[in-house]
Amino acid sequence: MKILDRYIAKNFLYGYFIALFVMLGLFLTVDLFLNLDEFAEYSDMGIGVVLRNIVRYYSVHCCLWYKDLAGMVMVIAAVFSLTRMTRNNELVAVMASGMSLKRILSPILFLSLILSGLMVLDQEFVIPKLSHELTRKHDDLMGESVYDLWFAGDDKGSLISTKKYVEKTKTLYNPLIVLREKIEDRNDIYRVTGKIQASKAVYDAERGGWALTDGQLLRLPAEGQDAVSSQRAAPVAFYPSNLTGADIPVRRREGFKGLLSLRQLTELERNSGSRKTDLAELALQKNSRITDPLVNLIMLMVALPVLVCRDPKAMKTAIGISFLTTASCFIVVFACKLFATEIVFGQIRPALWTWIPLFIFFPIAWIEIDSMRT
Repeated sequence: MKILDRYIAKNFLYGYFIALFVMLGLFLTVDLFLNLDEFAEYSDMGIGVVLRNIVRYYSVHCCLWYKDLAGMVMVIAAVFSLTRMTRNNELVAVMASGMSLKRILSPILFLSLILSGLMVLDQEFVIPKLSHELTRKHDDLMGESVYDLWFAGDDKGSLISTKKYVEKTKTLYNPLIVLREKIEDRNDIYRVTGKIQASKAVYDAERGGWALTDGQLLRLPAEGQDAVSSQRAAPVAFYPSNLTGADIPVRRREGFKGLLSLRQLTELERNSGSRKTDLAELALQKNSRITDPLVNLIMLMVALPVLVCRDPKAMKTAIGISFLTTASCFIVVFACKLFATEIVFGQIRPALWTWIPLFIFFPIAWIEIDSMRT
């Protein structure tokens, strides 16, 4: 690596970490200011408990915020490093040495590629493991939440419901499991085959299901079957299911799919319990895992050629244009994701809408880089 590459990389990383910590600190400060009273509900347990809860809550959420801010932070870091070089007239010196200004972009793009990889690792490996904590509210202690669960589907198409689920012990109280099976040649239509009721169900990770207390299985009569004999309840002690105790806190939140990995989304898409209305959102999330890092890189490629200017007086205008193009990219991505799960011209095309921002901004980035005055 040349001395110039190391110098540019050092400036870029310096700006990157400053921008990252400032933006994470801003998010944390605003959120803490608005929800401090929620954390203070446990003040009777001691200041130590409150502080540990605050530290744990925000240390986990910083992983989620990092994924959302990664693209903007890279643009800010590029603005920081190139503004500094322009102000010191270093770009003029580079050109005087006979080196093209396009060469300056190479270490920034290379580091951005690596940092985008870190964002992917955060999305695919870190956030899914912390998803059950990311769904808890400010006024919930970790693992102490108690709430209801209404008809969550599993891999068999069955629906699990309870008025009380204790997160700490992974226990369902008075659960109702509606047993269903698919109707042949009608993939989205199910028929109810029976139900399971119990006084309590505890998740058993080793056996992969729910251990039932006082479980009773009641089968509905099939065609031609004696209705009286079929309505006799039979005892049942265990119900195997891919709906785990850790999945329940995530499932009950509307936007839980954004916290899952690509592998988990694929499994959920193959899950016979998934409704047709959820498939478009699943396709949107799966395609977004590929397009989001690419959009961040293209967004940087659109902004960089504008920032490489030799006149310090023109730098303010360049910064304004770069942020304007970055903001327009964010707006287009946001709008496309809104339309991705809606019926447009009689069809739902989540994959197409997810890739549209790339089709729009990649040619713009290519033209801007190619037309740079070097």
